[in-house]
Amino acid sequence: MSHYFTNDAGPMVTREVDATIFGIDHTFTTANGVFSGSRLDLGTSVLLRTVAPPQEGHVLDLGCGFGPIAVGVAAASPGVTVDAVDVNERALLLTERNAEAAGVAARVAARLPHEVGERTTYDQIWSNPPIRIGKEALHDLLLHWLPRLKPEGTAWLVVSKNLGADSLAVWLTEQGWPTAKLASAKGFRILKTTHRLDPDA
Repeated sequence: MSHYFTNDAGPMVTREVDATIFGIDHTFTTANGVFSGSRLDLGTSVLLRTVAPPQEGHVLDLGCGFGPIAVGVAAASPGVTVDAVDVNERALLLTERNAEAAGVAARVAARLPHEVGERTTYDQIWSNPPIRIGKEALHDLLLHWLPRLKPEGTAWLVVSKNLGADSLAVWLTEQGWPTAKLASAKGFRILKTTHRLDPDA
């Protein structure tokens, strides 16, 4: 069985998805074999309706899928650059196409995780994290990328309440990453995580 966090989905079949993000209408190209390949995911939609885009800075879209967060944020904020990171090469291809279509390709870099420089840091991290990779793998993923936050940085995560949003918030706080539940809608929690209290812990 193939998953959106692998690269074995077979021949690509594309489709178009319309979405309005931060007041801007977009038509995204998506496909089988990527996360939410037939529509804008409900959790992602809740995140984009709840959190305002930064006006400037460097943003990480962690687990970008076909790119609605990366492209939406870049299109809304000309002062922002985005690294759109995913392990799924098809997702990165689609993100590049969608960034080009939206006129923001110069400010959206679609990258595999190992292509991001070790010293790269971010003003904000946005993510609809891949919960279904399993708790241990998810924890490893977050602990790998959260240290990329700048000291005044913020991470915005959207997680289904039924898939452990509340326990994830507690766990992150226990790891030294203060996490608060910003909002709830449609069965999803929006979590706000700020910079680690003691980077040397």
